[in-house]
Amino acid sequence: MTAEITPEFQRGWDAALQALRAWHEAQASESLVQARRSRFPKNLEREAELHRKSAELIVTLSPDDV
Repeated sequence: MTAEITPEFQRGWDAALQALRAWHEAQASESLVQARRSRFPKNLEREAELHRKSAELIVTLSPDDV
């Protein structure tokens, strides 16, 4: 089923992606702060990297992907 993507839908889509990207960036930053305070930082550093990569990939999504 192919639905028409209206300008209103596109604005909502872009806003949702921007919010999700900001969330992932915040989680990455929080994980790095925790890693600096942790005796065992490797897991937190991996988590931060996962969030950073997710934030980068979010912008490549389009409504056709879902």
